[in-house]
Amino acid sequence: MKKILLSLFTLLLIGFALNCSAVPDKNPYLQRQWMLVSFDGFSKEQLIANKAEVNLTAKMENDKIQGNAYMGCNQMSFTTEFKKGGKVKISQGVSTMKACQNMELETSFQKKFETMTKYKVEGHFLTLSDNNGNSMKFVAADWD
Repeated sequence: MKKILLSLFTLLLIGFALNCSAVPDKNPYLQRQWMLVSFDGFSKEQLIANKAEVNLTAKMENDKIQGNAYMGCNQMSFTTEFKKGGKVKISQGVSTMKACQNMELETSFQKKFETMTKYKVEGHFLTLSDNNGNSMKFVAADWD
């Protein structure tokens, strides 16, 4: 009887271990809240005043991260896929539809964000860039 119980317990532990290993790990270098600090002629002060951010803290599924962004007015949602060799694919996002006084930053961000094809993480900075020389730079929100 002890052997049967021990075998059953061992099988349960193995099954639990296999289930746990199937859950994708978070990538702590990418899956953070990122504050936009440099973008398309907007001053750092403008970006800070608008609380411009990209949040990539959601669980990774099938190598994709469901993210959201805020540029001072509407919430935007998108999917990112960070690939080997510093490549990134950003899906066409969806956004709430509030009308706000100053939507220049949000409009510019939405147009360019989806065109970003490369990424680089250096310390507490994330830089996204495209093939036309456009870029946006973020700093990790949890960095002091």
